Order: sequence, then structure tokens, then C-alpha cells
Amino acid sequence: MILDYVQSHADERQYWQDKVRTVAGNTPSDPAAATELDFELWHYYAERSRVVDPFKAIVQKEGLKRISMRNLAEYWLRIWTSPRPKRKRPDDLGSL
Repeated sequence: MILDYVQSHADERQYWQDKVRTVAGNTPSDPAAATELDFELWHYYAERSRVVDPFKAIVQKEGLKRISMRNLAEYWLRIWTSPRPKRKRPDDLGSL
């Protein structure tokens, strides 16, 4: 639901792209980046659930229970940050 909401709102998408890049810094594959974004996404969900209908309806029906946002955090880290250069394997160096 957060993914759909952010994709359909340009200002929200820009905010999250900037946030992801800032949190990732130079190490997007660092598990701490995904953990921090998971935390930030959870708070975003809680905040949106007070004012935006799709979120509000679910929270009224199911309650505001903590759910993991780590998969979304890791996905955004993959698509919104620069890929790290692949390390050359020792057997690849011999063919140069």
C-alpha cells in the first residue's frame, strides 16, 4: 500500500527517493540503512494512517500494529541508489 501511494504522489516519491539516498550514503548495501528506513517507513505509515483514507481504513479495521517495512526499504535501496561496482574474482584477472 505504501509503495502504491508513494508511486502515485510525485511529491511523496521525491521525498522518499531523497530520504533513501541520504540514509544509504555511500553504502546502500549496509544492513543499517535498511534498518533505519524500516523504522522511518513504519513511522510514516503510522502518520499517514491518521490522515489518508487507504491507511486510515486499514488501521480502523485491523488496528495499528507494528509491521516490518524492511522488504520495501531494501527494494527502494536497490532501485534508488547507485549500484556498487562488482568486485573482480581472482580467476577473472588472469584473462586480462
